[in-house]
Amino acid sequence: MKKIFCIAFLLIIAVEVFAQYTPTESNLQNRKWFSDSKFGLFIHWGPFSIPGAGEWVMNERKIKATSYTQLQDFFNPTSFDAAQFVTMAKNAGMKYITLITRHHDGFSMWDTKYSDFNIMNTPYKKDIVKMVADECHKQGIKLFLYYSLLDWRRDDYPYETGRTGQGSGRTAKSNYASYLQFMKNQLTELLTNYGEIGGIWFDGHWDQTQPEGAADRSSRIDWKYDEIYGLIHKLQPQCMIGNNHHLTPFVGEDFQMFERDLPGENKSGLSFQEASDKLPLETCETLNNSWGYNIKDDSFKTQKQLVDYLVKAAGLGSNFLLNIGPMPNGKIQPEFIDRLNGMGKWLSIYGESIYGTKAGYLKPQDWGCITQKGNKMYIHVLKNTETTINLPKFPNKKIIKAYLLKDKSVVKSTLTNQNVQLTITPNQTTLDEVIVLETAN
Repeated sequence: MKKIFCIAFLLIIAVEVFAQYTPTESNLQNRKWFSDSKFGLFIHWGPFSIPGAGEWVMNERKIKATSYTQLQDFFNPTSFDAAQFVTMAKNAGMKYITLITRHHDGFSMWDTKYSDFNIMNTPYKKDIVKMVADECHKQGIKLFLYYSLLDWRRDDYPYETGRTGQGSGRTAKSNYASYLQFMKNQLTELLTNYGEIGGIWFDGHWDQTQPEGAADRSSRIDWKYDEIYGLIHKLQPQCMIGNNHHLTPFVGEDFQMFERDLPGENKSGLSFQEASDKLPLETCETLNNSWGYNIKDDSFKTQKQLVDYLVKAAGLGSNFLLNIGPMPNGKIQPEFIDRLNGMGKWLSIYGESIYGTKAGYLKPQDWGCITQKGNKMYIHVLKNTETTINLPKFPNKKIIKAYLLKDKSVVKSTLTNQNVQLTITPNQTTLDEVIVLETAN
């Protein structure tokens, strides 16, 4: 009984210390920058790209760890050009890059001392994370690092209770204390050797929870997030932490993410969490239907679909993290380049209505959505057959001007009993007809 009491007391103390997390001023400034940035590039890439069947190929084909490790000998991305990657993102209007450093297969894309399964033991023998980090710092793009909490290959990861990776052939007894120290060591490398890092993007918590839809979503293990998050904030206080656990944000997290869903939606069946009104938000989606390179996936989203997603995310006060899965040799598929170039061209005209904005006073509507900044309200008409836009319960403001953002042409507006009616001419060639309302109290 005495032993149980002592353990309970220590747990209470640990929870209390964890609950005392207060973000630093630099962290709060980073959150503000993040919220204003609105658009980022996600990069899923590694040895899992070689089979051309997506990043879950090891799990889906039940490849044993001993066999999967052989991919290390074939990963030689001689066509990789970090400057091209970063320049492409910058020209697309993206303000940050989230790079896979270690996915669920356990391969590390940097020169790590804590795992032999890493980029330096491939024929390529160059530190991918360093090259991307150096180029991001050079071009003024912030770098976020994706890091998997689960591992389909390591014996010390508690795979016995995991929902995935059961075909990897592991038989040794796991040891989470060992695995936790391994993660701390790797995170220390990433936050010590690669300059300023904008944030850490965790994934894999869900491997230890009940299946989606189950009433009990609690974890089967104690991840010791107090220790993990505390280490990150100690090493780089400004570094933001997000965790793709599909749950209400935990103490110590600095932004909330949604996978393949806009905040507040659950069309994918992954997003059970409510959108936070205290933390910055981010939604991630793929440019086709795959995260990692999939040679059979040619379902590339249209320019219209991508603009709609970015705009609706901004209308909910959220960032849009758009993913590409480069080929094994390091090349970027031409369809990806084409779509990103298109986003850059659109944002060169309409970026004012996206960057630095907050959510509209109305949730996204059937016709489109609203973003706001200062005394300007941006009405994004995404349905290009509309002739009249109605804005009910308009805030207690006076409309000074109403015009199209692209050419400043006047838009007819009528305000009656807090209801605004805007009259426009349908434009079948416009991806998003943006109307600017300049207001005053």
